[in-house]
Amino acid sequence: MTTSAPKAGRPQATTATTTALTQRDIDGLVFVAEMYGVQLDQLAALLAVSEQSARGAGARWRARGFADTARLGPGKPWLWLTRAGLAACGLPYAAAPPALSRLAHIRAVAAIRLALESSGTYRTAAATWRGERHLRARIGRVAAREHIPDGEVHWPDTANVPYAGECWAVEAELTAKTVSRTVSIMRELLTRTGDYGCPAAERVQPAAPPLYARALYLCSGAARPTVLRARAALGAALGGAAAARIEVRDLPPGARLERSAGGAARAAPLGEPRGFQGAAPLGEHQAPM
Repeated sequence: MTTSAPKAGRPQATTATTTALTQRDIDGLVFVAEMYGVQLDQLAALLAVSEQSARGAGARWRARGFADTARLGPGKPWLWLTRAGLAACGLPYAAAPPALSRLAHIRAVAAIRLALESSGTYRTAAATWRGERHLRARIGRVAAREHIPDGEVHWPDTANVPYAGECWAVEAELTAKTVSRTVSIMRELLTRTGDYGCPAAERVQPAAPPLYARALYLCSGAARPTVLRARAALGAALGGAAAARIEVRDLPPGARLERSAGGAARAAPLGEPRGFQGAAPLGEHQAPM
């Protein structure tokens, strides 16, 4: 039996392009899209596999044209979705590698999300995350006129937790802003009533319930003192009840962007987020630290 040679220019099918995507692949692709991109160790933590297996997953996604990878700086390689990958996920974002100026912040927010989603409380409650990229897409060009949190945690009404039905704003603070700027952001988060993308007149309505029941600040050692001072100033201006809705925690393990050329970054573990040690377990009602 004779076979004809493949026509010139026709790409050859490979196992990576003909094998069906698993649910783990799909969840991973959507996560990466929502977070702008992730580093290899975070992808391994997300997929609950070794870094070698995570590298293989990235290779399969690249073979399909869904992802690109590169070393954008010191530490592990980064992976992000292409236009084809975003289209396959049904997401309207612009295809681009993570911005170099935001690598540290993008990694920190991804570490926070991984830590939250790996907690037993989050999983049992079937809580969900809505990220900054999603919120910016809802708002469009007017996004620069209002503060957008790094993420939101939505607790279902049916969850068997004290905060069922609540929505939390999540902020990653790596560097210290001024106290006045931080107070302004806290005030905007706590007084907002309308969802992102709503008409301007609905953003703050005195008779409406707040969009965020609380704001969770995950801070570096450098940023934490400013955030604590801002919370105290907010309490002095709006009352103790407002300050009690601001919770301050340390960044979880794995949040730091590796800055040395030879060092290896560390992924957040998939157990209970240790970034919340020293305080009440994640989500328990308590006076903020």
